[in-house]
Amino acid sequence: MSNASSSRPRAAIILAAGQGTRMKSALPKVMHKVGGRPMLGWSIALARALGSSPVVVVTASPEKPGGAATGKAAKDMGADFVCIQDPPLGTGHAVKAAQDALAGFAGDVAVLFGDSPLITAESVLGLFQVLDKGASVAVLGFEPADPAAYGRLILAADGGLDRIVEFKEANADERAVRLCNSGVLAAPAKLLFELLAEVRNDNSKGEYYLTDVIGLARARGLKAAVALADPNEVLGVNSRVELAEAEASFQRKARKAAMEAGATLISPETVFFSADTAIGSDVIVEPNVIFGDKVRIADNVTIKGFSHIDGATIAKGAIIGPYARLRPGAEIGQGAHVGNFVEIKKAKLGAGAKANHLTYIGDAIIGARANIGAGTITCNYDGFDKHLTEIGDDAFIGSNTALVAPVKVGDRAITGSGSVITKDVPADALALARGVQVNKEGWAAKFRAMTVAAKAKK
Repeated sequence: MSNASSSRPRAAIILAAGQGTRMKSALPKVMHKVGGRPMLGWSIALARALGSSPVVVVTASPEKPGGAATGKAAKDMGADFVCIQDPPLGTGHAVKAAQDALAGFAGDVAVLFGDSPLITAESVLGLFQVLDKGASVAVLGFEPADPAAYGRLILAADGGLDRIVEFKEANADERAVRLCNSGVLAAPAKLLFELLAEVRNDNSKGEYYLTDVIGLARARGLKAAVALADPNEVLGVNSRVELAEAEASFQRKARKAAMEAGATLISPETVFFSADTAIGSDVIVEPNVIFGDKVRIADNVTIKGFSHIDGATIAKGAIIGPYARLRPGAEIGQGAHVGNFVEIKKAKLGAGAKANHLTYIGDAIIGARANIGAGTITCNYDGFDKHLTEIGDDAFIGSNTALVAPVKVGDRAITGSGSVITKDVPADALALARGVQVNKEGWAAKFRAMTVAAKAKK
């Protein structure tokens, strides 16, 4: 969602230059996924939901591990500018790296983080609302059950934000404060960069802290304030353990949203959604179902247990599974059935069509009400190219049929079980393509006797 109530334009700076060494991965930290979406993608989507333009992503130097990959991914995911922080000298230094990209921008800017995938637009809008009410700088705070080593937000006597203290540099009284800093901050762009120019690095790490702008603003007599967020939203991911925690939090929220929208999840904790899963009402999802990217499910669909659905569209009233595999490009028509151990890839299954058992359908168009027998496969790949199989309305494909594409089976046509179909089949025709059966009387008995005698001699 976005909020157009403010008259000032908005921009976003997303910090994504951290090396993420605790992840112990060759993949840049911000490219690890939550809900099937890279964490950086969540932050860019958040920035867009806030109405931010431009969106600036700050990455490490292309010479640093992951720097080039993160920059390319940021552009691919919709960032307007990618700026380089080199060398890495703290969060304040990272934000300053975006200054040239925002030259001439006259509006408010939010500083977001590429490793915080769960923050909602509603929470960050609270920062802009604080600015609208007269604050010069706004910080997103939270009150966790265990404040641990988070930086503390120290309030002034008037209720405003006085300063932010990093845990390592906090005294006992400051560490007793439960109001913590998420790192997310908003301010007018011009003021933010003016304050950053005054930030010093005379601290234990020798870094330029973004948090120091609060004290500098207060020294100018300006007001700083806090907007509160749910502690579950502001989880920053720095390790595989925290990545799993973020995934679990996302899944809990997605499951709840699906059920509140009218879907039945029989065993919610065993169902896994992706960031963009769209699921209708009166959908029944049985246990152990996984939804990958770009899944669209209409109303009154039943997804039976142990099915895996990725990049597929399922129309109203269809029944999928159990143990079905829908791959990208699968389009399942209204009232169609896809049964156990059936795999469908880049294929359209018409309204009322059925593929109920042990079947592979790839690169195909299946007509309405067609019946695909057990063991059917579309032989769509010749080692160089993919070819199309077309099956007409009301056709009947016998069990264990191999359809060698490109091939067409006409409306109401039938293929005999065990056939290998290499030529088009006209409408209303019966196609038989299998070897002639030969029976050798008494052969089995002679074979058994011979085998028993051979074993007896050993």
